[in-house]
Amino acid sequence: MRGIRSYVLRQGRTTPAQKRALEALFPKYGIAFSGNELDPKATFGRTAPLVLEIGSGMGESTAAIAQAHPEADFIAVEVHGPGVGSLLNRIASENISNLRVVRHDAVEVLARMIADGSLAGIHLFFPDPWPKKRHHKRRIVQPEFAELAARKLAPGGVFHAASDWPEYAEWIDQVFVANPAFEKTTKALVEKPLTKFEARGRRLGHPIRELCFLRRGSGPGAR
Repeated sequence: MRGIRSYVLRQGRTTPAQKRALEALFPKYGIAFSGNELDPKATFGRTAPLVLEIGSGMGESTAAIAQAHPEADFIAVEVHGPGVGSLLNRIASENISNLRVVRHDAVEVLARMIADGSLAGIHLFFPDPWPKKRHHKRRIVQPEFAELAARKLAPGGVFHAASDWPEYAEWIDQVFVANPAFEKTTKALVEKPLTKFEARGRRLGHPIRELCFLRRGSGPGAR
């Protein structure tokens, strides 16, 4: 995959609680990045539909989705330490058994740790829109990303995105519509809860757009 990153590592403050979580809880609830494919059964102790979330932020919606869907397993991928620490604390305090966290670049995680055809869903909620034209190359959604998502999703799996930036939402729509492995659908794999980020956007009058794309094909997960 391309070497251009879709994020900037901010020097945000990590609270003492988040720091303790990164040190003490990551070994239990985190997954270290590696070049080897993940074994979901070994990770979660069962075989269940697997969903990967790209950019889980502080983890509120990620945790809520996992709790609302105990029948599925979830992997949250986030690069920022405070967000990872916050989610780890939430997993521990709320005893969420079907959620794990990877602190690494999501494209590399998808490419190197996730087996082809193994995901029931990919979530991408409110990614950085990189609004300036000269920065569009930094957007995570590119044609090659759609190809990667198509490889990793099982037939019948769903790519679910949300954005409060209309031009970027249109960009996502065009990229996935252009990929013959996908077809648009109105049915999400799970219902996205209202996030703090989304609530703030609504207060500011930002239009919120959700987009879902079904992975075409036949197989056990096809619809």
